[in-house]
Amino acid sequence: MERLFNLDPQLIHDAVLLMISMFVMFTFLSYLLFNPARNMLKKRQDKIKSDIDTAARDKEDAKKLMEEYDRKLKDINKEAEEILSAARQKALKNEARIIEEAKEEAGRIMARANAQVELERKKAADDMKKEIISIASLMAGKVVKASIDMEVQDSLIEDTLKEIGDQTWQS
Repeated sequence: MERLFNLDPQLIHDAVLLMISMFVMFTFLSYLLFNPARNMLKKRQDKIKSDIDTAARDKEDAKKLMEEYDRKLKDINKEAEEILSAARQKALKNEARIIEEAKEEAGRIMARANAQVELERKKAADDMKKEIISIASLMAGKVVKASIDMEVQDSLIEDTLKEIGDQTWQS
């Protein structure tokens, strides 16, 4: 008798035994190979998720740092403006102090010049007094020589005044 696909009891027995052994082997390999592979994939999936979360946190931190640096940069610009303003005010104070010192120095120079002019004026007045005294003694000598009458005295005074000159009396 011809059998379809040569199915005999031995073949069926071998086929069933092969299926049972394949099932046991699949279960055994699943336990030994597939579970570690699944665990590895799960760990990898967790690591990727962790990396994504870390990247998101790092992005937030970077954004916060950027905002902080922008704020600090604005503060630095404001501080630089304050420093420049303080330097300008200090320069203006120094300018005012230097101008005040220059005015004081000019005042002292003017006072010294005025004092020197006053000394020169006194010296000139003293010289003029000496000149007048010498002229008066000359006039007295002429008066003594000549007899004193009014006409002679008037002419002597006029002569003396002409010798001295108008400039002496006017200054």
